[in-house]
Amino acid sequence: MSETAGRLTQLKRYFQGALRRDEVSGTVEGYERHFEARAGERGHNASKVTRDFYQLATDFYEYGWGHSFHFAPRVRGETLKESITRYEHHLALRLGLAPGMRVLDVGCGVGGPMRTIARFSGAAITGVTISPYQVQRARQHAESARLTHLCTVVEADYNALPFEPEHFDAAYSIEACCHAADRRGPFGETFRALKAGGLFAGADWCTTSRYRPGDPEHERIKLGIEKGNGVSSLQPTSSIDRALQDSGFEILETRDWLELEDPATPWWSPLASGVSLKGFRNSQAGGYVTHQLVRTLETVRLAPEGTLQTHDVLRLAQRSLVEGGQTGIFTPMYFWLARKPSRP
Repeated sequence: MSETAGRLTQLKRYFQGALRRDEVSGTVEGYERHFEARAGERGHNASKVTRDFYQLATDFYEYGWGHSFHFAPRVRGETLKESITRYEHHLALRLGLAPGMRVLDVGCGVGGPMRTIARFSGAAITGVTISPYQVQRARQHAESARLTHLCTVVEADYNALPFEPEHFDAAYSIEACCHAADRRGPFGETFRALKAGGLFAGADWCTTSRYRPGDPEHERIKLGIEKGNGVSSLQPTSSIDRALQDSGFEILETRDWLELEDPATPWWSPLASGVSLKGFRNSQAGGYVTHQLVRTLETVRLAPEGTLQTHDVLRLAQRSLVEGGQTGIFTPMYFWLARKPSRP
């Protein structure tokens, strides 16, 4: 089998039916219309847009990036996969996770971080995602990894968690709450679900102090990141601090984790153009090749109509994230560590 044929076969395996074939085109068209509205008006449908985005994009994410849908600060000599694992282990250590603890993963995707952290710490983790397809995929992965005794996945909106108050010992969220219309929704629900004294850690997408509202170039990049990634409106780093405080948390630490990365290996480098076959799929060159493969699959009707349009959205994300990183107006890793105050 040729290399191209092999990639076609492998890519085809990822289109397993998050949506019915006749739903894909209409869903992606509705998704794109959402971003024709002004930023202040998009929050009304943020939950639906997030659900639609991940119903459309999850297969592509798994194909190109893996099971952990997030970035990580890297150092020289470290692979992307190694940096992601180190990042997830760091979160587990900052939360003090250990066997016997009950932990909440706020916006778990297909459960890559959940499985890594559960295996590393021995804690029992419950993840929530608004995407029914991600629930299906996360459960399949947990079963394959023999971690169903530690990893549970629930379909739910993190703005209305289906858990009793003070149910969890700790919680974390990795690049997920940026999808909320207002982070006080998921943060407030996490606060309610945590036991008194429980820690909440995570990192999320924000604009930085270099972002200039009204600057045409900055606005173009910001909109590209939002539209390409299902984020109704990116907010500044200060919005995370404010949302944590408004939700009742005591902030122990906030910082941009980009301060920790090696300038020679910026977080956006795996998305940039390159000729190395290592990480080729998520490079811009790899994105072009994938685009041609998707075009072929849709032409011969092995992928549903609208799949190529979905990949167009993700290619916009790729370009815009690189530009956001290069200009310094965007960070995907504004970190927080907070605590629900203990009772007097």
